[in-house]
Amino acid sequence: MLLETSVEVVNRLIAGLPRKERKRLLDHCEIVDLAFGEILCESDKPVTHAYFPVTAFISQLTTITAHPPLEMGLIGNEGMLGATLILGVNNAPLRAMVQGGGTALRIASQELRRDLSECPSLLRTINRYLYVTMTQLAQTAACNHFHEIEPRLARWLLMTHDRAHSDHFHLTHEFLADMLGVRRSGITVAAGALQGRSLIGYTRGEISILNRSGLEAAACECYEAVNKDYLKQFPESRIG
Repeated sequence: MLLETSVEVVNRLIAGLPRKERKRLLDHCEIVDLAFGEILCESDKPVTHAYFPVTAFISQLTTITAHPPLEMGLIGNEGMLGATLILGVNNAPLRAMVQGGGTALRIASQELRRDLSECPSLLRTINRYLYVTMTQLAQTAACNHFHEIEPRLARWLLMTHDRAHSDHFHLTHEFLADMLGVRRSGITVAAGALQGRSLIGYTRGEISILNRSGLEAAACECYEAVNKDYLKQFPESRIG
């Protein structure tokens, strides 16, 4: 046994499992510390482990030659990295990078496959989460194409706020520009506008969420749409 099952579980997918299946899965997991910037898997490379974030959160990135990686989705304690393993495909569809350092539950891919064959509730849960991930990727693609930088930035900050478990986090303009696939100058203007309306505070790369409801009003419709998709599949839970 790698993990004592008496440890409080705060990953929402695992917490929602029946006790017997939860115990079986936790018996095969280990708690790991994930550091900011750590690469957990690369696109089209074998997936060796699946991760269930607890306090950490993970960016899913797509890469195109001669361009910085573009963020397509975020995974916090509402989800998992490695859901595509249930499709029988061993290679990762996207790069995964730790955006917020913290803890996660890690399980070897082979162990997860064995648990899936013995745990019907786990299989159903990951199937539903995979659907949520697909809708998030599609919504993000549409958002990146159609929406202006300021509402996209507000949406991104809300998603990060949901998973960071804090009102304060360190994010440079350059990092934000890379994640959103825009120029740094665009982020400077958008962040300045949000700060001018007292929705956020921004000083030397330190961002504070000052007015959550105001930031939600400033965000594009995609933030609410993704959350609704999650709640349809997991009505007993929520993101954040």
